[in-house]
Amino acid sequence: MKKKIIFLVVTFYFTLSVNAQCAMCRAVLESGEDQSAAEGINDGIMFLMAVPYILVGAIGYIIYRKFNKPNKSKKLDENL
Repeated sequence: MKKKIIFLVVTFYFTLSVNAQCAMCRAVLESGEDQSAAEGINDGIMFLMAVPYILVGAIGYIIYRKFNKPNKSKKLDENL
């Protein structure tokens, strides 16, 4: 349990300072006066980056549930 808490704290610390923009996009967007465009691009990149992780997590969860599902036929046999 202690390892999980330490892992979560370290992960949270590193996600606070993450910037998703590449160096070229950042240079172009910071040179302009309008910072809302830079924030919008950054949010879009973060969204596109999160989708594959969500899909992999969902597939992993489905596989986990499939292999760890208790067999109903065994429960019925035990009750008879």
